[in-house]
Amino acid sequence: MTSPAVTPTTSKPAPTLNSDMGESLGLHSFGNDLALMDTVDVINVACGFHAGDPDTMAATVSAAAERGLGIGAHPGLPDLVGFGRREMKLTPDEVENILLYQVGALQSFLTAAGVTLNHIKPHGSLYGMLSRDRPLMTAAAKVAALYDVPFYGLAATEHQTVCDDMGVQFVSELYVDLNYGPAGQLLIQRRPEPTDPAQAATRVRRAVADGIVEASDGTELHIDFQSICVHSDAPNSPDVAAAVRAALS
Repeated sequence: MTSPAVTPTTSKPAPTLNSDMGESLGLHSFGNDLALMDTVDVINVACGFHAGDPDTMAATVSAAAERGLGIGAHPGLPDLVGFGRREMKLTPDEVENILLYQVGALQSFLTAAGVTLNHIKPHGSLYGMLSRDRPLMTAAAKVAALYDVPFYGLAATEHQTVCDDMGVQFVSELYVDLNYGPAGQLLIQRRPEPTDPAQAATRVRRAVADGIVEASDGTELHIDFQSICVHSDAPNSPDVAAAVRAALS
């Protein structure tokens, strides 16, 4: 008697958790890096333009490497005073060069620690600029292609379109501690505010179940994502990350 054929089933991999880190500067400590490293899978390390310095980069890479986390570059605009959250008028060449400069700086610390670059994820206003401007995003994708690493960004924006066109691996993100506008754009805050961990968990559960995230005006957005970002700079970010991890499990 022949057994009936069984159709194999495939399931979508569980999203990873990523967090922006290494944003301290000199004697000024910033973020909840070490606490979050026990919860997240991947970190994005500031490279000195919007925040961070050599000692902070070295310590962040070392701590993440000890925990076996993926370590990516988090290059930003050259604006320490504004923390990279103020847009600038840049040419594609300028975008490519500021990314090459910052990713190269992080690469030296990764090499010293015996680990490899995991990805590139722009910071703050640079992230938003690249999502809307194809020539600027093309310049950024060239750097990801040079290092042969994925680019983290927003699905259905120039982030994804350009990466797809250039053959650069793309990792789409969901944000739980920033609001979305009705067009799916991120509403970047100049100063971090606490996020309700329960609300973050609710957003994740709904997004995983049906791919829907509610915008600030109630619009239902369909968002594709492979990784979830929890920022390190909010006072209760470890609680938010723990709630998101629990929601995923």
